[in-house]
Amino acid sequence: MVVQELTEPEADAVFHALADATRRDIVRRAVRQESSISALAVRYAMSFAAVQKHVAVLERSGLIAKERRGKEQIVRANLETIARANRLLGEFEAIWRDRAKRIEDLLEGDGAELAPDAPNAPDAVRAADAPDAPVQPSGSNTKGQEA
Repeated sequence: MVVQELTEPEADAVFHALADATRRDIVRRAVRQESSISALAVRYAMSFAAVQKHVAVLERSGLIAKERRGKEQIVRANLETIARANRLLGEFEAIWRDRAKRIEDLLEGDGAELAPDAPNAPDAVRAADAPDAPVQPSGSNTKGQEA
């Protein structure tokens, strides 16, 4: 199965829907097994109508789908949308793991990359590491002019 990326509006809808603990729980339950909205509603300390509203948010986000079976509305997980959201989170995880690895490499290295006399070292690094150099607070005027 080819998992396509979430568009920005889809990602916004998915993560908005998952921002609520009740909705996350409904998705967990729907992944495990299909349930009627009535069966879901008895599990929460809220009205049937409130559970229906949560289900509507999840349905609009694409995380679940509803299907009528007789008098019941059956809720099931939309595994494709969940996989797409998982892929997006995996991409974010890869970015942060790479950043953490680069920091770890810098810390384990000899520090030459951040040496104050290195030609490409930022001015702040050179100034902060210079002996007896005054520390400039961020946002301060470095030319001695008054604001």
